[in-house]
This record gives sequence, structure tokens and C-alpha cells, in this order.
Amino acid sequence: MESSGTPFSATRERSGGVPVVRLTDAARRMEVLVAPPVGNMAYAFTVNGKNVLWFPFPDPEALQAAPALCGIPLLAPWANRIDGDAYWVNGRQFQLNPALGNLRRDGNQKPIHGLVLFSSAWRLISSGADNRCAYATSRLEFWRHPELMAQFPFAHDLSMTYRLGDGALQVETTLDNYATEPLPVAIGYHPYFQLHDVPSNEWRVHLAARDRWLLDKFLVPTGARVPSPFADPHLVGARSLDDVLGSLIREDGVARFWVAGKTEKITVTYGPKYSVAVVYRPEGRDYICLEPMAALTNAFNLAHTGVGPDLETIPPAGQWRESFWITPEGF
Repeated sequence: MESSGTPFSATRERSGGVPVVRLTDAARRMEVLVAPPVGNMAYAFTVNGKNVLWFPFPDPEALQAAPALCGIPLLAPWANRIDGDAYWVNGRQFQLNPALGNLRRDGNQKPIHGLVLFSSAWRLISSGADNRCAYATSRLEFWRHPELMAQFPFAHDLSMTYRLGDGALQVETTLDNYATEPLPVAIGYHPYFQLHDVPSNEWRVHLAARDRWLLDKFLVPTGARVPSPFADPHLVGARSLDDVLGSLIREDGVARFWVAGKTEKITVTYGPKYSVAVVYRPEGRDYICLEPMAALTNAFNLAHTGVGPDLETIPPAGQWRESFWITPEGF
């Protein structure tokens, strides 16, 4: 759907055989491409033809054929790791079933990043444009899928809206709880960013957090925290980063993280309900992830034992909604 008389437009098309939505801000020469059938992933956010997102594929069809983390993946119903094949919610233990084939595991065989990373169950609900933005909204009806409910038996829907406007991309997430008990919120995002003007070792990051959670050998928080060791700004350098940060530093209710090169800069603004941040950059890679998280890694089990903070929950028939924003400059 095009909108006349405005620089914003939203068009539905195909890329490599996959239905996509193109959001455009012609005045700022910005475009966003979203692939609903591939995890509802935004895989391009271009400014003057430069992609802010790291996407090492020619098109979303190639990603669909060989799924790998890139772009802006949603991690749900849990982000990051669970410390085993069981988790606690509402005072009860639930067992994951590896035989269903929908668990992703890390190098230590811990369940990681939830169940919907590259899901084809997303449906585009609406797209359009007005004089303020271009947008696309998709929904995943989690409760309709037995293979998902078998692993996480809490009936709910996930909705995502991408909005391109005011020089930024807003990523809004809504959870609707249809269960008869509270729904724990432990989702997060793992966006992959890249700069083009200097090598990645020369990137600088601002990490708006007071604390760093200490991790065990499996990269699971121990419950202990130390003051953040990072300079402001912190030079990325040659070493790898894989850190879980808490006590976010906020102004006007939001926390702002950024990565900058010589002239290019990407700011990621976390809404109030994103209480944890992960920064991830493997040694030598030309991307960095500034990740908004609604809960700590292994949140279900750490909250149950009292080692970690209590989880935010959604009451029956209730709703949770939050956003983060990506603002590129100098591209």
C-alpha cells in the first residue's frame, strides 16, 4: 500500500520468492525490509544505500534455506540460555522435549533463544503509511501451534510492529496472555549492527549500564554482579564481547546504547520494560549486537531460586507492550 502526499510508503512485494514488506522514508533515503515468513525478521535497514544491519545473505530465501542469526531476530518465549532442559514458572517445573526438534542449543548443549527464531508461523496483519511513518504489523498466534505449546504451555499471541519514522526504526512488541495463569515475560532481541567507515576494531561503544552480571563457564549468570568495567566510550578492539549488563542508566525513562565509527553512529534506545542489556561481538567479526532484554539470562530458573530478580508477568487476559528504537546517523 502506497501513501500519496507523504515521503513514507509501505509496499508488499517478493524477494527471492519470499513475501516481504518494504518501508520507505524517501525524504531521508531510508528503507526497511521485513520478511514475515522468516521469523518476521527485519533484514535490511538502509540509509543512502548502506545497510545498518548485518545480513550475510543475498536475500531472505537464502536465509530461509540455511537459517543463521543476523538482522533483527526475536528471542521468545525466552531469550538467551536456560541452564538445562527444565524450567520453573509459577512455582511449577516444566520439562522441555528435545524429540520435538524445535529446540536450538548452544555449544554447551543448553537450550537457547526460544522457539520462534525463524518461524514461518508469522502472518502479516497490516501495513501502510501516513504523514508520520511507514509501518508493518505481524502476528504469531503461539497458542495455535501444538509443537510450541508442548514446550511452553502458556497460551498467548506475539505481535510485532516495525515503524519507520522521524529518522528511526521503532520495533514494538505486544504479548497477549490467553492463559488462566500469569505469563512470564523473558523475551529479547538480538539485532546485528554494522558500520562501514572504519574497521570493527576501531568502533567505540557506549554501554549505558552500571552493573555486569558474572557468568559461569556455561555463560549463565551466577547471581553476582560487579560494577561495569567498561570505559565510556569503550574501544571494541580485538577482544570479544559477550556480556550481560544490568542497572541500566536511563534518561526520560529510556536507556541509550550506541556504537560509533569515524562519522557513522547507531543508537539503540531501550524502552522502560527492557531491563537487561547484552553486548555481543565475537573476536574479529564485523558486527556488534546491542541487545534489549526483558529479563536476565536463565530468568525462569534464577527467579525461582531467588538468585535472580523476579520476572515481570502478564495477568490472565492482560497485555504487555514495549519498544526499542534504532537511530542511524552519518551514513
